Amino acid sequence: MAALGWLTPRRRSATARSVLAGEASAEAARKTAQAEAPPFTEEPAAPEAARAEEEVEFPVAGDDLAAAFFDLDNTVMQGAAIFHFGRGLYKREFFRRRELARFAWQQAWFRLAGVEDPDHMQDARDSALSIVKGHKVCELMAIGEEIYDEYMAERIWPGTRALAQAHLDAGQKVWLVTAAPVETATIIARRLGLTGALGTVAESVDGIYTGRLVGEPLHGPAKAEAVRALAAAEGFDLERCAAYSDSHNDIPMLSLVGHPYAINPDTKLRKHARAHDWRLRDYRTGRKAVKVGVPAAAGVGAIAGGAAAAIALHRRRK
Repeated sequence: MAALGWLTPRRRSATARSVLAGEASAEAARKTAQAEAPPFTEEPAAPEAARAEEEVEFPVAGDDLAAAFFDLDNTVMQGAAIFHFGRGLYKREFFRRRELARFAWQQAWFRLAGVEDPDHMQDARDSALSIVKGHKVCELMAIGEEIYDEYMAERIWPGTRALAQAHLDAGQKVWLVTAAPVETATIIARRLGLTGALGTVAESVDGIYTGRLVGEPLHGPAKAEAVRALAAAEGFDLERCAAYSDSHNDIPMLSLVGHPYAINPDTKLRKHARAHDWRLRDYRTGRKAVKVGVPAAAGVGAIAGGAAAAIALHRRRK
């Protein structure tokens, strides 16, 4: 895929693969948003709930140069999307019980360790791709619709949903930004009535997954590149935009906009948010900015969960 040339000057460094991943995600998100209207929309949050969580002056109604970008795992939804997707695949006998145990163990390891070992990330990335290799894109999309209803619909944080609805009510576009596959993220965005989703793009040829990524997983700096590319293509003013996340890994994305929010923040993000006077919300306890956090590496955890499922499926095919 050729470079799209959308990028504005950067304040933070990013690898070429991060830039490619971000541009590919932005392009896929725009095409999807333009091609389809959301046929499945959850009941919108009550306007009173949105006003209770947001200051009355923000978001600004009618500001079409502003948009909102929401991380998915533990920001909009409890847990990791790819973990719930793995549960759905297990139910459909994509892999066996012992592989499910490994799936859960890898999720726990990345969650509790709160570190990103490059070797572990590479292994997880390579293995995760095999779960989709040779499958039709439409097949995984159909399964994803079912899995959303089974495992994800009841895990949406009402508070974060109200924040997103406040932006929609103000006439602004709202995008999910996640390391989860763009297909999964698009399903969730559609069900919530959001504009669209930026996610990790897996290469496909003639509607069949090749087992390769376009760039790298949409994680950390790659998320910032995706937001930057989408903003340039859509004509958004990033200083008037908002971004929401639970993880310190998303500080590059949060630093890109004029209105950053820490939602259900991990310890490092909470510390950074307080130091920079960012707004905080914590829907895990019903309080704003609780003192005790849980280490998290949402993007890596999502990839790890997919890796366990991928390894299992790969073995089964042999």
